[in-house]
Amino acid sequence: MCLAVPSEIVSINDLMATIDVNGARRDISLMLLPEEAQVGDFVIVHAGFAIQKIDREAGQEALRLIKELVESEEFKAEYME
Repeated sequence: MCLAVPSEIVSINDLMATIDVNGARRDISLMLLPEEAQVGDFVIVHAGFAIQKIDREAGQEALRLIKELVESEEFKAEYME
């Protein structure tokens, strides 16, 4: 199973960007993104590539839901033990 993670762009250098997901930062490629990205944009990242820009509110909501899932007792019982 693959999970594309919504991430906020915090810096851009040519076709590379630094993204932030809940304080974790990572460098990713913008090479596959069909439109121009700017600092502050939310993008969906898969395998180190931004593949789609998304609405800021949608990105924040998706991150909230992922966090809620990971913190749930059901998730912890299934995947953390």
